[in-house]
Amino acid sequence: MKLPYEPFDLSGIKTYPLRSRQSKVGLAQFATPYTQGSGVNGLLKSLPGLLAARDFTDVVDAIVAARRGGRAIIWGLGAHVLKTGLSPVLVDLMERGYVSAVATNGAGIIHDFEIALSGSTSEDVDATLGPGTFGMAEETGTQLNHAIVEGVAAGLGLGQSVGRFLDTAKPPFAQISVAASAWRLQIPLTVHVAIGTDIIHMHPHASGAAIGEASLRDFKYFVSCVSKLAGGVYLNCGSAVVLPEVFLKAVAITRNEGTPLDGLTTVNLDFLRHYRPMTNVVTRPTAGTGKGYSLTGHHELMIPLLAAAILERE
Repeated sequence: MKLPYEPFDLSGIKTYPLRSRQSKVGLAQFATPYTQGSGVNGLLKSLPGLLAARDFTDVVDAIVAARRGGRAIIWGLGAHVLKTGLSPVLVDLMERGYVSAVATNGAGIIHDFEIALSGSTSEDVDATLGPGTFGMAEETGTQLNHAIVEGVAAGLGLGQSVGRFLDTAKPPFAQISVAASAWRLQIPLTVHVAIGTDIIHMHPHASGAAIGEASLRDFKYFVSCVSKLAGGVYLNCGSAVVLPEVFLKAVAITRNEGTPLDGLTTVNLDFLRHYRPMTNVVTRPTAGTGKGYSLTGHHELMIPLLAAAILERE
């Protein structure tokens, strides 16, 4: 059947009055101009009550409510969060009671360790890979592996091992180290390692037995923390694969043991939306029982803004 070029007659369409329609956006949700001098709180009040702006304020409310209600707030930190200079902000939140536990990956603990020792981290891979010097910093490879081996022998997990080492060694910048602060404040720090992904695995002092045992202990500690997340908040900041997978397994074990995690709020905060954080953090763990959010933006902007917004609600 061949169809002709025949214009459709629109004269018979049915319309309705605009005011009779239920619209999704109204003036009550609109932004207001920022008032000079009103600070972060004024900025938050000026935001529109729509989309990402509404999600951001909802996340702030959830974190503040969790702290006031004595419920858990767990931060999952990818390495990029630490190497964008956010350690002082995170340590301040730890000291103020907005951090119940911290989880990170192998690279995260390396950057934190180097910051504590030298006040600097993040080498130029392009410049060092060719000459074969990438990942070969002596202190990082030797001392961090030594800390893990000694910690495991003492019955500690990986996060505890590094925190204890830094607390004992008292390097120049321990005050902005997440690991040292976690040890000092007795906040659980767990480190979830993929063998072969981190520079300390290239060093002769690396012990697969110690690293594996320490990280498995930390997984069990992490599950214990997640099991107390009912009514609380879990934030996945900057980890696209490892921590979302670890979190999903922790949720599975928790529910297998009969804990439902009702009222859980989850947040993924990254500058790109990835598959695993969206499914394993935002949607699957909260389905039917809580609320998941995705905040898209650069860590060096979003996390200080989030921290400031939280403090404004105190």
